[in-house]
Amino acid sequence: MKTTTICFANNKGGSGKSTTCCNVGFELSKMGYKVLLIDGDMQMNLSLSLFSEDEVLECAQNGNNIYTAVTRGDDIKNYITSTKYQNLDAVLSSSLMSNIEFDLFSKWQREFILKNSLKAVKDSGEYDFILMDAPPTLGGWVMNMLCAADYLIIPVEASPWGLFGLANMFEFFATVKQINPDISLLGVAVTKVDTRKNYFKQTVEALQNTDGVHTFQNYIRTDSSIEWAQDASLPVAVYKPSARSAKEYKALTQEVVSLVSR
Repeated sequence: MKTTTICFANNKGGSGKSTTCCNVGFELSKMGYKVLLIDGDMQMNLSLSLFSEDEVLECAQNGNNIYTAVTRGDDIKNYITSTKYQNLDAVLSSSLMSNIEFDLFSKWQREFILKNSLKAVKDSGEYDFILMDAPPTLGGWVMNMLCAADYLIIPVEASPWGLFGLANMFEFFATVKQINPDISLLGVAVTKVDTRKNYFKQTVEALQNTDGVHTFQNYIRTDSSIEWAQDASLPVAVYKPSARSAKEYKALTQEVVSLVSR
């Protein structure tokens, strides 16, 4: 199996990108796949989902992070940190990522800097999956991440404003596809669901009526275990294996694997 790279992106904040990226990555590792997580967001939420605040800040300060790798144009393998979980590694983020758009601006072939940094790791086949968490923007850095990806997953919050700006995301994806024709939209993952509310039905109906967009059958309902797991810097299935959300992330991950394996 060749390395499959998936980017989790949505220009709207609060959509569950980091949480979904973390928990899908963890579930893949439990299934026996070797997984590398890359935190591309200056908020460092994916990093903090797996490591303590002190560990994340140490990597931010000592240069062992995505910002240093990209701005130096280095091989990403030199910046990989092992997690405490089998089959799961990570490249952590840094608050300096707030400068990344400026830093990329003057670089030659700037859309492909991350792709070039990932090339050796992808070609080695050491990882089955590389999952990337993108910031909630539509700029040169997110374009970089999508140009390095095989697939895009868009987490969408089932709320009145959850679909706000999604048309912009689709337009941006269409632009990226002209530069990276190999990327595909794997689907939209609906998160923060309360099935009792009309928002959920409205969100799903709107997505199902969007041509060429797959909506994952398995959605993630609102669950306090997710927030407690985040507070403990743990995947939800580690924090509380019996949690409803842990089972939902497992089902969503199985659906991702089935779509990628086609």
